[in-house]
Amino acid sequence: MQAFLPPTSYEYATVQKVTAGHGITSATDVLAAEEPLEIRVGYGPTDAREHRTLAITMRTPGHDFELAAGFLLTEGIIRSRQELNGVLYCPDVTKEEERENVVRAELATSVPVDLPRLERHFYTSSSCGVCGKTSIDAVHASSCPVLPTDGPYLAASIIHELPERQRAAQEVFEQTGGLHAAALFSPTGELRLLREDVGRHNALDKAIGAALLAEQLPLHDTVLLVSGRASFELVQKAAVAGIPVLAAVGAPSSLAVQAAHNFGMTLLGFVRQQRYNIYSHPWRIKSEMNL
Repeated sequence: MQAFLPPTSYEYATVQKVTAGHGITSATDVLAAEEPLEIRVGYGPTDAREHRTLAITMRTPGHDFELAAGFLLTEGIIRSRQELNGVLYCPDVTKEEERENVVRAELATSVPVDLPRLERHFYTSSSCGVCGKTSIDAVHASSCPVLPTDGPYLAASIIHELPERQRAAQEVFEQTGGLHAAALFSPTGELRLLREDVGRHNALDKAIGAALLAEQLPLHDTVLLVSGRASFELVQKAAVAGIPVLAAVGAPSSLAVQAAHNFGMTLLGFVRQQRYNIYSHPWRIKSEMNL
């Protein structure tokens, strides 16, 4: 499996392994890679384009264009694939360590740019989706699509199968044990897409960005499973992408539950060991006899 991993997604380190009864031995460990990614945007009329840094996030290298595209969508900078002309690695970086660590997203000329709003994105860590935002109002995306009210419906037993299917597809996690995952499933439990990253929010942005670039939004017939807890930011990002069901291996926060209620999203927590809790809109989850 290791041979198929993106070469920039992991690194090797020599460690001293301590085992009860066996003392200390030298070994090689595989680490999940973490490097900064600077996201720049180009905007304005064709004859007067401007470029500026939008965000710096700590991420696992790989799927960088998807990460940038997903971030732009879930943070309300763009609303559709048509508003994004493309994403590329910046060719004008001067330092070797910046190569493939700086991307530029070119916005369509029709996209209005609110400079004060852009400034709030300047830095996000791999573990926090709102650290760089200057006010509570800025946390809310500019708009979220209406989630479907006629489904999708899921058999209760399908939910139990999702964590195992997600873990089986986590190639880098299998090697490092140090990555989060965001997986998109069909209502029948078929894995459609999975992305990994050291940051929970980055993993989801990569998954949503992949769907955006493939022009598959909104994801109204999709179930999202995240490997950690369910935060408000993950609920918001899922809602922007039109995802009606969010399942988390860990616990949801109170604000995540409130947001899911408001968005019309079915939110599941503690999805592990053949159990889970339904925190909002349980009508999408059906028993086998009623499905």
